[in-house]
Amino acid sequence: MFAAAHYAALAVFVLACWGLGRALLVRLAPPPRRDAWLEAAMAATLGVGLFICAFQVLAIFGAFKIGATVALIAAGVVAAALQLLPWWRTVRASAAPAAPWTRADKIAAIALALVALPALVAPLAPPAAFDELMYHLPYARQVAQQGSLGIHEWLRYPWFPYNYNLLYAAALQVGGDVLPHFLNALAGLLSAVMVLRLGMQHTNRLTALIGTAIWIGIGDYSNALIDMGVALFVLGACVALWWWRESQPVQAGMRWLGLAAFCLGVAAGSKYQALTFLPLVALFVVWHERRPKAWALALFCFLIPCVYWYARNAIMTGDPFNPIGARVFGFTEWIPADYVQQVADVRDHAARPNALIWAVFLAPFSVLWKRSAAVRAAGWFCFYSVAVWLLTSRYPRYLTASFPLLALMAAIGWQVLFGWIATGVRRAFGGKGAAAAAADAGADASAAAAPVGRLGLAGDWIVVLLVAALAAVSLKQTAVKVAMISPTPETREAFLRQHVPGYAAMDYLRLHANGRVYQIALNEAIYYGPNPIWGDTLGPWRYRDFLLLPPGDMAVKLAGLGFTAIVMPTSMVPTLATRPGFDQHFALLYEKDGGRAYRILSTAP
Repeated sequence: MFAAAHYAALAVFVLACWGLGRALLVRLAPPPRRDAWLEAAMAATLGVGLFICAFQVLAIFGAFKIGATVALIAAGVVAAALQLLPWWRTVRASAAPAAPWTRADKIAAIALALVALPALVAPLAPPAAFDELMYHLPYARQVAQQGSLGIHEWLRYPWFPYNYNLLYAAALQVGGDVLPHFLNALAGLLSAVMVLRLGMQHTNRLTALIGTAIWIGIGDYSNALIDMGVALFVLGACVALWWWRESQPVQAGMRWLGLAAFCLGVAAGSKYQALTFLPLVALFVVWHERRPKAWALALFCFLIPCVYWYARNAIMTGDPFNPIGARVFGFTEWIPADYVQQVADVRDHAARPNALIWAVFLAPFSVLWKRSAAVRAAGWFCFYSVAVWLLTSRYPRYLTASFPLLALMAAIGWQVLFGWIATGVRRAFGGKGAAAAAADAGADASAAAAPVGRLGLAGDWIVVLLVAALAAVSLKQTAVKVAMISPTPETREAFLRQHVPGYAAMDYLRLHANGRVYQIALNEAIYYGPNPIWGDTLGPWRYRDFLLLPPGDMAVKLAGLGFTAIVMPTSMVPTLATRPGFDQHFALLYEKDGGRAYRILSTAP
């Protein structure tokens, strides 16, 4: 029942999003190349964006309450009910005979199903991931409780744009804190449908299935981060831009240009990294459209979902991109040392992205690259994204917004690679048809690897072993995800004590603390502590401003700011609690599971 209730809630929200999105999308006239399921995914994506804008407006005016949230969702469901039958008639009328499934297609479909299995279970786990506990869910909880937007200085990033987090706030209003995981997973689901249908349109079924499997396989569905939400709207912008590009003449597709700008605006209002796509998009648009009217429309649509965040920051701090614009606009909440520390932390996390997307660089060797302008456009988008990523963070998660198209292009690249391998094997063993396969190695790996005698039999066994290995991995991962599901208070408590450092001490203070609490080195558990709770490595409540003081001065300073308790992991005890005079100013309140809470004995002078 626990899983069924959450999936039912997700289904209702998807229906509402699709209803509102399609109500607007059908008024923009059909895209140049029709695909009912791609249009449905775009309609749902547009609906998610409309909900975000509606929640933002409500929260600006302090009216973001559960009643308004339920009313908006109900309106979306009604809109969907009114359109469902006409849409289904359109689907049936426009359905074209499908090409027969090849053996390679069937194998790819099995692989896709195996990859998707753990992703279906992953969202059911309680919140336990770093950043979702540090600021994503704490911010959403504050908005949900207050019904308004605010600047919460106790969070690490109080000035960030929080578009996608407004969905999590709505989820916390109507359900528990597992429901935000499903809204993160929704972004992955919609973008997976888009990748599949784009692959079917512009490449072939095999490429579409492989690309979708790669995207689902590298996605993260067990948390309430916002990277997959940004990826959804960046992908939606790319789809709308291509609809605009295929319009004849291109000036007739201004509506799609506006839709693309709106999607980019939602993404830019969710995470600053989305701004890095604007130069590429601007270059693409200016190449085909220079009329001020079209650019004015695009700018207006872009600003609708994101102007609030940037204008607020500019007016209140002088830095529209606070805090990352500090070196240009001046430091406010952060000091230069905070900025240096943040940059160093990102660089410390630099790593290679998932190996499944490395084959993207082989895509230009495919005949699909030569035949399809859409494939080339997607390829240049991928190369631009990787180049910007290499020049900036090299932090794998910051590349997530490009993963859907990277996955699709990587699927083309893997077919090129395996086509070359199959051709080489045939040549080495004198297989028939090697010359023909070599002439078009990038066209279709399944054709290049067609069974020829004993080589074909060996290839069949290799495929069987690979699928069996994938099935074993999938079942193991699914079992791990199932073990994380905590449907009862007792299982949830046990899970959190095991997976969230300092949970027990944080939970104790949440229930018993009187006054402010200062946490030390437990940033990734503050969602389960008192609300709010102060203390961080960066910002106005940075540790160095307190912990470098002698125990007596630290206690006096904390008490003078209204703090009555501190909490820390036991790993910090040798550093802090053993200093001379600590016991005279701090008394142990609670200790459990590697966390300690202390009462401050000193009072402000």
